[in-house]
Amino acid sequence: MIKNDASLPAQTPRDIRLGLTKADDNSFPLRWGIFGTSTISQYWVEALKACKGATLAAVASRSLEKARDFAQTHGIEKFYNDYAEMVKSPDIDIVYVGTPDSLHKEHCLLALNAGKHVLCEKDLAQSVTDAEEMYAAAKKNKVMLQDGVWTRFFPAVEHARMLLDIGAIGDVLMVQSDLNPLYTTQAVTLGFGIKRKPLALSTMAHTSAVGTTTGGALFNFGDGAFAILTFIHFASEFREVTEIIGTKGRITLEDPGHCPTVLTLRLPDKVPHRYSGSNAPAPTQRFEYPIPELVSMNNAYPNQQGFLYQAEAVHRCVAAGLNQCPQFDMDESLHTLSLLGQIYAARDTDK
Repeated sequence: MIKNDASLPAQTPRDIRLGLTKADDNSFPLRWGIFGTSTISQYWVEALKACKGATLAAVASRSLEKARDFAQTHGIEKFYNDYAEMVKSPDIDIVYVGTPDSLHKEHCLLALNAGKHVLCEKDLAQSVTDAEEMYAAAKKNKVMLQDGVWTRFFPAVEHARMLLDIGAIGDVLMVQSDLNPLYTTQAVTLGFGIKRKPLALSTMAHTSAVGTTTGGALFNFGDGAFAILTFIHFASEFREVTEIIGTKGRITLEDPGHCPTVLTLRLPDKVPHRYSGSNAPAPTQRFEYPIPELVSMNNAYPNQQGFLYQAEAVHRCVAAGLNQCPQFDMDESLHTLSLLGQIYAARDTDK
């Protein structure tokens, strides 16, 4: 039986809290191959260098020159301009897929069918059907396929998940989240879980020719429960927060909500303060979880050092023989992709 150890610190990673893994297995040895030399791959590799069990074994790109430059920059011995050739190597245990979203299915299947574990950058797939095929391949080959929604591995989000697990804020009535469709829909799954299905969706969103989505969406879960999502252009100045509001309190993942270092918790003693006869706000507890200080990182992206949380969880879970991390497992991944698909189907786009 899976346990949920409430005696552990609030920010304890979910895989450890549930008794599925051991903290010492952060240093479990894994030899990584990297698909793609994108900016996100650069950030990931920089964080991976701080993971004690990780070895950077190879990198592949369609361009041999880019693969060579990436390898030289990051001290990687082998480089390829053929993804299929790279996964033939017996010196690779796991592949990080950092190529464009449109190639994720092809590249994940290539690695999975070669018997390699896979951590794939978000968005995992372009449809639920594609994702199901990818998870089926992982199961068939007895390897991990992990959807790379790094948000779920931040200590502040681990804390939020623990609070939701124990019902600290009561029944969830509202999720409000800002940023892009993927990050906000994973927040909906975090707050409402996978069993509650939306009864209706109202969307006013637009995707530009370069792929930026702005606008918003409203999910109606029935019985007065809603999710309100706002999609904001990355280039704008905005406050990015996720709030999960329940009958007994409120959890806030402070800006930047998709890679947060601060969680605030409001738990009124008996009734919401606005009905208590007092104008005083509800007591607020603030919890800060500073990101790791990694010397090699250039800090070009907010809290990019937080990739280390995800890397260490993957090492622990592979060591334990798991085929996914419980921070964001297959069921949550597929549910989030389903919500995301509903939003994308309702948006308008530039041709």
